[in-house]
Amino acid sequence: MPSIQEIRVAEPDAGPYAITVGPDGALWFTLIHAGTIGRLDPKTAELTGRTLENPAAGPAIITTGRDGALWFTESKSHRIGRLDPKAGVLESYGPDEDTEDGPFGITAGFDGELWYTEMAANRVVRLDPASGELTNFPLPLAGAMPSMITTAADGGVWFTANQANSVGRIDAKSGELKLMELPTANAAPVGIAAGPDAIWFVEIGAGQIGRIGFDGGLTEYPLPDRGSRPHAIAPGPEGMWFTEWGANRVGHITPAGEIEVYALPTPDSEPHGLVYGPDNAVWVALETGVLARITP
Repeated sequence: MPSIQEIRVAEPDAGPYAITVGPDGALWFTLIHAGTIGRLDPKTAELTGRTLENPAAGPAIITTGRDGALWFTESKSHRIGRLDPKAGVLESYGPDEDTEDGPFGITAGFDGELWYTEMAANRVVRLDPASGELTNFPLPLAGAMPSMITTAADGGVWFTANQANSVGRIDAKSGELKLMELPTANAAPVGIAAGPDAIWFVEIGAGQIGRIGFDGGLTEYPLPDRGSRPHAIAPGPEGMWFTEWGANRVGHITPAGEIEVYALPTPDSEPHGLVYGPDNAVWVALETGVLARITP
């Protein structure tokens, strides 16, 4: 049984939502309801934060770019934010006109670019930070709701299409976009992450973990509790870690599909994003103002 420690980082209504490891080895996380990017040093426990110019921007998913900056989606102001952890400079990217495109998932690309999803606009977008140029990749199915996104060793940009019951892939070089429909109806995939030889994702509607090998093979692994509402997934040693948002648990799945789940100490803590940290622990964003540290 792993050790689980809970660390309060914000007020209960601030909502830690997503989390990543920055280039400085610190944990950076979004406070989606407070319009803030938080930082926790896992060595010293020093806690700092940077509130956005628009506190109602709704920072959702966060990732570290190839340029060493923190990039995040502003889900309510419909823009992409960039925070330089050294200089402390905040920047914002997006179209010149006001939109309601609903940016959500974001991932670093292969050549310094960023890729993100726009749930309301039903597309994936490529952002070139050097020029600010935006390239749109519309999904072929209306209302597909692209959600989380990741890059993989096969040269693809993979994403979940929640309402299309599919996982999509864009070839980063050619721009070719394909959707793979899942065999389980109403699976509603959300979180997605890349492993060394496959893509892993969670099915919030079906209570399953999915795997698509780079060879094209697809496997679904039912969770012990099919109503647990798995939300996010991230790589760690010997497999993947995932959150069960509806059951207040965190789980682990091995490459062979063996699953274990662990209850969080505080009831109704709403686990969302997670990341494997530099201290060999799994860190989980709990929307009740807490980060959980899990030592496997």
